[in-house]
Amino acid sequence: MDYDSAKVNEVVLALLYLWSWREYGAQRSWKGLDWDVLDLLHEQGWISDPKSKAKSVLLTEDGVAKAQEFVAKYFQP
Repeated sequence: MDYDSAKVNEVVLALLYLWSWREYGAQRSWKGLDWDVLDLLHEQGWISDPKSKAKSVLLTEDGVAKAQEFVAKYFQP
């Protein structure tokens, strides 16, 4: 199946944000999604490196801002 990988990345970041929580001043989310997409989000500077022992990733300030933009784009009327 062909798909727009950029849109997939946007939706995954939006979902990470929707499922996230604030902890010690940082926005965290479980990293139970596709590893290739998580790597791409990390390369964009939107999340911390998913290749760690932690079960969650940190959303960067830029990642939170982009995630909020993508939530509005894909999930709000």
